[in-house]
Amino acid sequence: MMPVGSPPTINPAFIGQIGPLEILLIIVIALILFGPKKLPELAKAAGEAVRVFREESRKLTEEDTQTVRTVSSGSSSSVSDEDLKKLAEKLGISTDNKSRDELINEIATKAKEKGLI
Repeated sequence: MMPVGSPPTINPAFIGQIGPLEILLIIVIALILFGPKKLPELAKAAGEAVRVFREESRKLTEEDTQTVRTVSSGSSSSVSDEDLKKLAEKLGISTDNKSRDELINEIATKAKEKGLI
């Protein structure tokens, strides 16, 4: 029971979700702004942009995963120091005053924790 005079609470699980009414409102506004002739072109362009974004993000993830696997497998001589530092920063590992071997060990440990390898 809520006390009298207290503000209503919002369930955080519902914040950021788009329901059918919101989608309908977005479609109506888009029709008003762009008209029925331009809307299919915009939808096609938006779909293409989403496809390209997903493809590029998948490539980046695969590159990072490959680097982690290379580092953890012990053949780290083929990985540059620059790539090691970038990967360590992405995994939240500090690179200050650490040797190459220390970075490799920490990257492998963190990658195992996150289920990347």
